[in-house]
Amino acid sequence: MRRFSDKTLVVATHNAGKLTEIAALLKPYGIKVVSAGELGLDEPEETEDNFAGNARIKAHYAARESGLPALSDDSGISVDALGGAPGVYTADWAETPNGRDFAMAMEKVWEKLEALNAPEPRTATFNSTLCLAWPDGHEELFVGKVDGRLVWPMRGDRGFGYDPMFLPNGEVETFGEMDPDKKHGMSHRADAFRKLVDACFD
Repeated sequence: MRRFSDKTLVVATHNAGKLTEIAALLKPYGIKVVSAGELGLDEPEETEDNFAGNARIKAHYAARESGLPALSDDSGISVDALGGAPGVYTADWAETPNGRDFAMAMEKVWEKLEALNAPEPRTATFNSTLCLAWPDGHEELFVGKVDGRLVWPMRGDRGFGYDPMFLPNGEVETFGEMDPDKKHGMSHRADAFRKLVDACFD
């Protein structure tokens, strides 16, 4: 495992919610975090059909273009009754001509489950794959996940993405209702981050 010894880390995202979450997780290490969007980098085309492949594309592109180490997160929700969909297409299901509409995406998921008459509990997993890449091409990969079930109607206006319909196992609040600090402590991204920090930062 390669240790992270730089002062600045590029987060390969244009998603403000994701940047805020990652910056909070890295705050204790005194690392300056800057997004690919802030550096004016394009979003590379994600051509893989799995989280790890797309995480690699984003991290290596940002590291190469910026000359700095870059961290990417490819994450999504996989619904068991939908054969693992939307999976790597989690954000695509929210695309509209005017930007991403996650309320619409959550409705789409629920409508598909209703059409299938999927039995309760309607189980799902949030997945996160982190890739930390250096300009010389070296990479480290970390995988995290959290299991739960989907609820309807959606609940809560905290979090982002599909959080308001995801109820983690053993909890009474969705990720959309939960205090952000609590969510950050147990999310799929937090699980992957613990592995990253143990290997490269601590």
